[in-house]
Amino acid sequence: MTSKETFDEVLAVTNRMISLGLCNEQNYPKIEKVGRDTEITIAGKLNLSASLRNVEYREIYDALSISRSYNIMMLDGGLVQMLYTFTGRTLRSHHLAYFPSPDFEAFQNDEELYLTDEIYADILQKSILPCPVRFDFDESDKLHEEIFHPKSHLTLGQYTNCRIPVSAALTPCEFAGFVLRSFYGSAYRKFNGTLWPNSHRFDEILTSAEQSILHVRLCHPKYSRLDTAG
Repeated sequence: MTSKETFDEVLAVTNRMISLGLCNEQNYPKIEKVGRDTEITIAGKLNLSASLRNVEYREIYDALSISRSYNIMMLDGGLVQMLYTFTGRTLRSHHLAYFPSPDFEAFQNDEELYLTDEIYADILQKSILPCPVRFDFDESDKLHEEIFHPKSHLTLGQYTNCRIPVSAALTPCEFAGFVLRSFYGSAYRKFNGTLWPNSHRFDEILTSAEQSILHVRLCHPKYSRLDTAG
């Protein structure tokens, strides 16, 4: 999967979220050369370091929201980030993150609208505890530590040593589909069949040792191609 194909898929996901009415705010992706690398990032001045600070979650969320350091803001305020770096045709790294809103301000402002629409069923539960989710990939052998720091891994809740091995880097559609299925299941079921493409795939990367422990394996089912025009 090339940098151009990846950029087009981020753009397609953004447009599809808007067209289905699942997106409250958005920042379109941009693609640029930085030295030898090609970076797919977010238009505007980003403050991505905010997510790495040892501060309360609300402070992290507010910093990302205020600086508009997200591709998509979901209807409940959840923030979706999709960042990729390539060197030539080789994927060097990605940062894919979902930061749920600490509260649901839009619901508080227009309660009747949300209570009458079934797609909000998941995000109105009082028992929900916001848990950030991040899929990171880095192909560098210097950073790779077998089992303890897989090249592709899933981190839950900002825990420093939570790195669950993942079989490959994720495409934008794989990540966006995961977010919708996992956190907006009612919306996903309502719109299933119109969402995600038969996207390109990245090669599997886990070592034998990493495959021998509990890990996430991407099955890569075949769906119909998404119209990248949105």
